Amino acid sequence: MPEADLASALAGATRPLVVASDLDGTLLRADATVSDRTRAVLAALDGSDVTVVFVTARPPRFLDNVASTVGGHGLVLCANGAYVYEVATGAVLEEHTLDDALVLELAHDLRAAVPGVTFAVEQATSGGAEEAFGAQRRLPEGSPIGPVETLLAHGPVGKLLARTDEVPPEEFHDLLASVVGDRAEVAYSGAVGLGEVTAPGVTKAAVLARWCEAHDVTADRVWAFGDMPNDLSMLRWAGTSFAVANAHPDVLATATHHIGHHDDDAVARVLEHLLQP
Repeated sequence: MPEADLASALAGATRPLVVASDLDGTLLRADATVSDRTRAVLAALDGSDVTVVFVTARPPRFLDNVASTVGGHGLVLCANGAYVYEVATGAVLEEHTLDDALVLELAHDLRAAVPGVTFAVEQATSGGAEEAFGAQRRLPEGSPIGPVETLLAHGPVGKLLARTDEVPPEEFHDLLASVVGDRAEVAYSGAVGLGEVTAPGVTKAAVLARWCEAHDVTADRVWAFGDMPNDLSMLRWAGTSFAVANAHPDVLATATHHIGHHDDDAVARVLEHLLQP
């Protein structure tokens, strides 16, 4: 979007008290780095009346490379809402986890319904995977490997990951959602053949709304940025929402504003307008 058109679009938007941005595919570039332009605008906003909160599918253990970006507040709502994480201290402030019995129940039902399904789990300070899952996706060194039943010994599960290469991606996500039903939340963050399951009611929108309510911020004073279907609940809840040009079609259809590509610092270009007198 040309700068003039962007300025015109933002002219009618209510100035936010909170900016909520997804990371991968939205704020970060394709190589998962933070550009100098983005870093500069986030640092400037950190001293303003606008609070920037990251809302991501990443678990706490995958946030170290953005620690220097989040400024003094350092708050990340992560694992699709399962954890509220303070980057500066490394503290998990809130946990919204799946019951162990439900994890086992879902794993049993999905094994019966989805060919070749394998699992991994994300926990507050660790994560592990079944051997077949680990062979398909690189895991941090030292991650526990074993059946999902044994991984529960390392702590409550914030997010259950399911994947298969034996079912087409769109069919897999429909099948995953149908098996899980209303027992938990199913999300899609963009990785082919990977589905993400969180506890009932745990979504990006739910945890963001809860945090905003605790800080006396209403939805109309929130700007949200995203690119994938797991961002949809947050984009629908926020008073003003933005889809980057590389976003999923469902996100483009939902957001109130369309902006540039994430590799072209689209979020930073929008936020710079908040710094203007």
